[in-house]
Amino acid sequence: GLLLGLLLFGGGGRARGRGGRRAGPERPRRRRRGALMAGEFCRVAPDVELGRDVKIYAFVNLYGCRVGDETRIGTFVEIQKGARVGARCKISSHTFICEGVTLEDEVFVGHGVMFTNDRLPRATRPDGTPQTEADWKLEATVVRRGASIGSNATILCGLEIGERAVVGAGSVVTRSVPPGAVVAGNPARVIRNAELGTLN
Repeated sequence: GLLLGLLLFGGGGRARGRGGRRAGPERPRRRRRGALMAGEFCRVAPDVELGRDVKIYAFVNLYGCRVGDETRIGTFVEIQKGARVGARCKISSHTFICEGVTLEDEVFVGHGVMFTNDRLPRATRPDGTPQTEADWKLEATVVRRGASIGSNATILCGLEIGERAVVGAGSVVTRSVPPGAVVAGNPARVIRNAELGTLN
């Protein structure tokens, strides 16, 4: 079920917020240096690995993932099992980071960014029975250090976004992006160099 306002200290979790208090006398609340700060109505599974001073806003769903030090995760974000988010990243609201995605340190992800991990998704097998994890091939995606992805971009799987590259808002990225490049459009193409400002 939904865990309301989950706040983790060390290896264990404690629910707080509306409807989240446990029976018995209330203990004084202590904020330990380096503890997770989580908004209300968050679900952080016990198998999530969180770094120091991670900040999570409301309505976030995390399970089986790893999040680095000082990363900020906005409202309505989901990060699936097997995903890796580096240190000092900013993940804006309504973003979906699926299994197989790795974000290196200092990556910016705008609002409503969608990652994918399957080029030929199906709900069922040819015989009509539901697919399982054994029925499809996961394709990994890597976003290198310092890259930025604009709001509402869609990132297809099996590619790499290079260090300090910029993906324009609303882009559909179908192939790897070179380091330092600015890409935009559907499909996304290189339009300039992020550092030099030169147009192609």
